[in-house]
Amino acid sequence: MESKHRARLKAIIDALESGLVERRQSVRLCLLCALAGEHTLLIGPPGTAKSELARRLHTVFRDARYFERLLTRFSVPEELFGPLSIQALEQDRYERHTDGFLPDASIAFIDEVFKANSAILNALLTLLNEREFDNGAGRQRCPLISAIGATNEVPEDEVADAFFDRFLVRLPVAAVSAAGFGALLEVGLDCGWTPLPAGLALDKNDRTVLADAATAVEVPAALVAVLAELRQHFAAERIHVSDRRWVKIVWLLRVAAASEGRSAVALWDLLLLPWVTGPDAARQAAVADWLSARLGVRETYSPERLTRVVEAFEAQLDAELNANDLDYDEFGRLRFSAAELAEQVGDAKQGAAAPRMTYKRNRRYGRTHIDARVGQIDALLARIADYASEISTQRESLAAYRAQSLWLDESLTGRAAAVLAATGAAIDGLAERARSAREGFLDLPRLQQDDGMVPEPVVHEALAET
Repeated sequence: MESKHRARLKAIIDALESGLVERRQSVRLCLLCALAGEHTLLIGPPGTAKSELARRLHTVFRDARYFERLLTRFSVPEELFGPLSIQALEQDRYERHTDGFLPDASIAFIDEVFKANSAILNALLTLLNEREFDNGAGRQRCPLISAIGATNEVPEDEVADAFFDRFLVRLPVAAVSAAGFGALLEVGLDCGWTPLPAGLALDKNDRTVLADAATAVEVPAALVAVLAELRQHFAAERIHVSDRRWVKIVWLLRVAAASEGRSAVALWDLLLLPWVTGPDAARQAAVADWLSARLGVRETYSPERLTRVVEAFEAQLDAELNANDLDYDEFGRLRFSAAELAEQVGDAKQGAAAPRMTYKRNRRYGRTHIDARVGQIDALLARIADYASEISTQRESLAAYRAQSLWLDESLTGRAAAVLAATGAAIDGLAERARSAREGFLDLPRLQQDDGMVPEPVVHEALAET
């Protein structure tokens, strides 16, 4: 989409957020989900503006019909799908009048959605996924753009699990924090919000243009690799994400990119994943932690692995500095100088132990040995410099993304930026340690004449992986 479309969406977001305290991310994700043609589940206690979010969202779409219903365990299908047609019954047909009910709605809000009985939930499964409603002997096509469900908690049973999976975005909604409590009281229950101006509302053509643009958005192979890595992580953590959900997640990322006028999904778009993968607040936080630590930081060049590599060179330098240079005569006996022998005999006369065959002169190294070690360190420093440059590029990329992102607030992008900054600082520290080791190898005791001995390379498993 062109920049004017992005500006229009930005104006819509600003209008939707007006007067809502601490609901910025919820508003944005509900809108993005609707633009992708998917559904949102709000999970939280009563009185946290869940229904207000849905009512505002419906004004975004021009000529959209809105449906809202609070369900209880006594709710019957007629409350959602309309009353039975008496005329159809007289003709032996079981049909409903759906005008003004859920099958006729564009935006729907269903409160306490999991309190519905299995008959209602089974009908909702088809309506939410296929946008069709079984009405009598035929199927009725439904104009539903997006449904917003609300619940205090998600029950655990087979039908509920299938229904839960129909909501792509799961948003925990908590009461306003202590920091925002004053603002809540100032705003009050009547925040004075007015519906969007007609010129801002999106019509069917706007949604078609966005969908066409999203279809053309590229998903880079590097991003697919991160998704595959995250999928493996989920398997290890026993977080189930269905294949259908992965496909829908990628579509949501494409819509996010297209809405901002980008031709490809960005790495940072993956920061949206906690709300579309984690089933609850705790596991969403774990996904956010994983993403903040992983994005922009290649595993093979992680500070932990590079630290082990630098430590291997430091240990090698220490070993070579403290190595003894054993000197044998032509008969294979350890050679002592007169001064060293006299020192040990003197020690024996003073009650020390008898002389032992020891030798304390530090080993000396030829130029070939030292040049080889310095060459290895230089190769490591070059790799560290490349990674430092890569981290710097990623930080610039994230900064540019944060400046124009419509969908992510500062909390997640800020965490990712902090991780990149810390990684950059750690890499700089490792480079300094490697340079210090380089100086140490240059200062090794030297032979007067080069012996041409080439040392075995410093071997470390982490070195082979970088």
